[in-house]
Amino acid sequence: MAAAAQKISEKTVAILATDGFEQSELFEPLKALKDAGAKVKIVSLKSGKIKGWDKKDWGKEIDVDMKVEDADVDNFDALVLPGGVINPDALRINKEAMRFVQQFDEAGKTIAAICHGPWSLIEANIVRGKTVTSWPSLKTDLRNAGAEWVDKKCAIDGNIITSRNPDDLPAFNQAIIDALVKPSTSANKAKQDSQFAHSRQ
Repeated sequence: MAAAAQKISEKTVAILATDGFEQSELFEPLKALKDAGAKVKIVSLKSGKIKGWDKKDWGKEIDVDMKVEDADVDNFDALVLPGGVINPDALRINKEAMRFVQQFDEAGKTIAAICHGPWSLIEANIVRGKTVTSWPSLKTDLRNAGAEWVDKKCAIDGNIITSRNPDDLPAFNQAIIDALVKPSTSANKAKQDSQFAHSRQ
């Protein structure tokens, strides 16, 4: 357990969001990750503050740490994409935000999306062949993008973690924490490349 805690303390997670994020789907992963010892940065389309959506009305604000165009994927170990309807709809039409998502996938780093968050995964073209879940209204969108949609609390396929709604947050948060403790896909690939290189010497 101590080793796991030490490993988490070395990790930094980006939460990519803008105005209209589902409040619980940002604040609860933020708290869970910080409580586990990870560093968390709020990345957005603008500087200053962004405001959440709390079920049926505007909710709390949170300070933005950096704009997405200033964020370097190399400085992060995982990406979290909260839902809400307004938030992911704005993100998926922003080229810098979608490039940021794609770069995490190219690096084999964990990407966790909940509720309407998988809209960004569709736009980034990274769900083909993946088993995912989401808010039910995204089911057809995800299938059309080549994903297999399942109705479960948390779907994990490679580096992609998805959940359906705020009720699934405990499972979603734990899956992110577990992924941070395990060796990353990129780390495994680097290890395999190194072993291959040694075997040829």
